[in-house]
Amino acid sequence: MRLNELRPAAGSRPDRERICRGNSSGKGRTGGRGDNGQLSRSGGYQKVGFEGGQMPLQRRVPKRGFRSGKARFVAEVRLSELKHVGDTIDIGALKAADVIPTEARRAKIVKSGDVPGAVTVRGVGVTAGARAAIEQAGGKVEG
Repeated sequence: MRLNELRPAAGSRPDRERICRGNSSGKGRTGGRGDNGQLSRSGGYQKVGFEGGQMPLQRRVPKRGFRSGKARFVAEVRLSELKHVGDTIDIGALKAADVIPTEARRAKIVKSGDVPGAVTVRGVGVTAGARAAIEQAGGKVEG
């Protein structure tokens, strides 16, 4: 047996139905497309959501708001919340202290409130104002 001699088993691949080849074929006249109209024609096309000229549902209903898919993975931390964490602040420490959600992948410290003392920040984003406040309190920001 050779590769060019391989064939599907007899009857496993039925012949394609030939439509629009006369009424005796069983698929004559409308050729399985129903009756008349644009969609029964070859090349007949309507836009998705088209409602025959009536204002489509997508344009009728009011639009409001936007919810970012990325927002739940980025957390914002105030300086005043750092008192619950400890001396070294990183993503793991923030999650352990329950300051940010466990599903957060990144965090950023913003200047709001006072720094609890000299803290070291690693692998967490820091705004310019928060960085200045941390360094003024004797802490440092790494990476």
